[in-house]
Amino acid sequence: MEIVGYFLSILIGVSLGLIGGGGSILTIPIVVYLFNVEPILATSYSLFIVGISSLFGTKKHFSLGNLKISIALYFAIPSVISILLTRKILIPLIPEHVFSFNQFVLTKDMLTMAVFAVLMIAASFSMIQKRIYEINEDAIANNNQLILYGFLIGIITGFLGAGGGFLIIPVLVFFANLKMKQAVGTSLLIITINSLLGFAGDLINNVSIDWILLLSITFFAIIGIFIGAMLSKKISGEKLKPIFGWFILIMGLYILAKEIFF
Repeated sequence: MEIVGYFLSILIGVSLGLIGGGGSILTIPIVVYLFNVEPILATSYSLFIVGISSLFGTKKHFSLGNLKISIALYFAIPSVISILLTRKILIPLIPEHVFSFNQFVLTKDMLTMAVFAVLMIAASFSMIQKRIYEINEDAIANNNQLILYGFLIGIITGFLGAGGGFLIIPVLVFFANLKMKQAVGTSLLIITINSLLGFAGDLINNVSIDWILLLSITFFAIIGIFIGAMLSKKISGEKLKPIFGWFILIMGLYILAKEIFF
């Protein structure tokens, strides 16, 4: 199964290089089901993999002039605070057995995967639907709303170890009035900051990491980024996004059914 896992790890990077995001949503299922890492620990692995992968994407958008660093910091600083608080305080407070009814027992690991499946389903709809965001060129960025949404999305990132680009991009468009390419590039910068500092927090909290496994998965994801970047010159990422969205939807429904009903 590990061979399949490494192959799918390449797809994480291919997605990032080809459509500018979405690949991070594959990280948790790959790490949990194909590398047999416990879900809570897998969120730590995901933060590192997503952070490093997003760093390469950020570099590309920096060269294209798509980064709005001041806006990224308004969003990222409260995000990092909520990520660190979530991973230090909230996650340890969740009991191993969250809920039971008759023969059904909802464990902490099941809850993590179920919530992640819901996130996957939500992300899939944002990919499947072709959205057109209207930007008010004369509007001024609402920094207070950026701070609020940054803090709230940081809680999700902290709990699930996912970048949350599909949540961040609309916020940057509507409340920072960025053009789509700027929102994508700035989102990758935010995800890089959030994920890597969140992972650093886990290291400070003495989370046990299998570095050989983690770096191996990350290595294949980086290979995928370069493959995706090359393919993007020949294939339209926007056309492939709905197809990838349907794939994520099916995976999300499968994980939800597996964790809750089987």
